[in-house]
Amino acid sequence: MGRVTTRRPVLRIDLDGGERRRPDTLVVEEPLEIRVDGEVLTVTMRMPGHDVELVHGLLRSEGVIASKDDVTSARYCVGAVQDEQGLQVNTYNVIEVALLGQRGLPVSTQRGLVMHSGCGLCGKTSIDAIRQSLPGPLDPDRAGGLAPAVLVRLPDALREEQTVFSRTGGTHAAGLFTTGGEPVVVREDVGRHNAVDKVLGWAVLEEMDVRDLVLVVSSRASFEIVQKAAMSGVGVLATISAPSELAVAAADELGITLAGFVRRRSLNVYSHPHRLASSP
Repeated sequence: MGRVTTRRPVLRIDLDGGERRRPDTLVVEEPLEIRVDGEVLTVTMRMPGHDVELVHGLLRSEGVIASKDDVTSARYCVGAVQDEQGLQVNTYNVIEVALLGQRGLPVSTQRGLVMHSGCGLCGKTSIDAIRQSLPGPLDPDRAGGLAPAVLVRLPDALREEQTVFSRTGGTHAAGLFTTGGEPVVVREDVGRHNAVDKVLGWAVLEEMDVRDLVLVVSSRASFEIVQKAAMSGVGVLATISAPSELAVAAADELGITLAGFVRRRSLNVYSHPHRLASSP
């Protein structure tokens, strides 16, 4: 795994205290090229670490795999580049994935995507396409009885697990929590979509049933994050900021309870409030 953070000199300007130079800690952002059965699937800008989880989460959200058994191997490409002496070296920025029985990629994912840390490309063009790819309908009774008083505490609980953010202020986070508010897994990344993929990829590798868990993301709710939640079977998605109109429409159509502006004393529920304990 590559570096997660690095130190750089900066000029600190304080309008009340003057100027001074000091070192600052920055989060590392590097490309990860994902190859599936010898073909380049995508390149995403990510914070190094938990890359195998990221790959499994991405492949799961795109409908390429249904479980970890569909992947026979996922490993870094040993001779990814050549150094100044012409020797092949491992950059830890290229992962090669082999699928069981040469499954091949669905038509919808047979493209070369460049995914940027600010806005991932989900690869689906409509809510109908997601619905057709779902392994099954979301159970309206799973993750039920979630108390709003518990839900509003989850962003703070997520923040407590963000060790890289505490040092850099430069990462998003995603986490899976029980309906009682206990953290199951939390991951960080420069891209919110990558953080979600790492969390859901962890669940794939651990064969964890996520249907009774809550997915919390330290960002807004985008269409692609709703897609990732739906493809993994998550019924409750909570974010600290606003959802997009398309995210709300997708959550409503796909049966996901979507909560936004989840803060310490309030939240907005945009779809399927029946899973919340105090909602009719």
